[in-house]
Amino acid sequence: MTNRSTGLLVLLAAVLLLMSSSLYVVSETERAVKLRFGRLIDVDIKPGLHVKIPFAEKIRKFDARVLTLDAEPSSFFTSERKRLIVDAYTKWRIVDVDTYYKSTGGDEAVAHNRLSSRVNDGLRNQFGERTLHEVVSGERDALMENIKIGLNTTVRLSLGIEIVDVRVKRIDLPSEVRGQVFSRMKAEREKEARELRSKGVEAAEKIRADADRQRTILMANAYREAEESRGEGDAEATATYASAFSKDPEFYAFQRSLKAYTESFNSKGDVLLVDPESDFFRYLNSQQGK
Repeated sequence: MTNRSTGLLVLLAAVLLLMSSSLYVVSETERAVKLRFGRLIDVDIKPGLHVKIPFAEKIRKFDARVLTLDAEPSSFFTSERKRLIVDAYTKWRIVDVDTYYKSTGGDEAVAHNRLSSRVNDGLRNQFGERTLHEVVSGERDALMENIKIGLNTTVRLSLGIEIVDVRVKRIDLPSEVRGQVFSRMKAEREKEARELRSKGVEAAEKIRADADRQRTILMANAYREAEESRGEGDAEATATYASAFSKDPEFYAFQRSLKAYTESFNSKGDVLLVDPESDFFRYLNSQQGK
């Protein structure tokens, strides 16, 4: 290889090195700032391909996506002075690169430490204004929203970040009082269950008594109506019999005698002591009944 070829290769390598040192890319998921000899000269570089002065300018890139701060569980007091162990996490992202870099030096760990202290202060204030019941079930959503709004009014200006969401993962009681609190909660629930059960028994007795009263009234009305119908039927039957038998009294007497014979000799084991000359046998002795 000649000296000329070697020189060309060295020149080409130098050009490539210079170009690689002069060009840089900022992706859509990144935010970047440009430093010249350590001094900030461009605070919000847009995504794309850019040029810089080699060795004199330096590019610092930061993650522009939503990041998660999952801090260690902390202890807070409610308005009733009950201590709780709260495990929460925070979703945040960079919105002001200039402020973010100046306040944290572009170090995400520093941003987490400062944001963690502010989140704990917000949680402490919100828990201190609420009772245990409100924190656990009644107003948790409102509590989280208030913390987010309160944090955004300060961290935007001081850290250049936005709080997207704050959520409580878990709320525990301290181990030294957990058993006592659970026992008290159990006693309260048992008391409430007894009250509900007694109210249910009382309501059931009222319903049962009302049903029995209505049943008695319905049966009495039904019996009265049945007796009235039966009386009317008997009266109508009697009138019909009287009208029919008055037309032929002899036939009526004959029919009554046949019915009496049927009922008297219904069983072979029956024994009757009757005078043969009595009126009972008159239709057996004579077809005219004489």
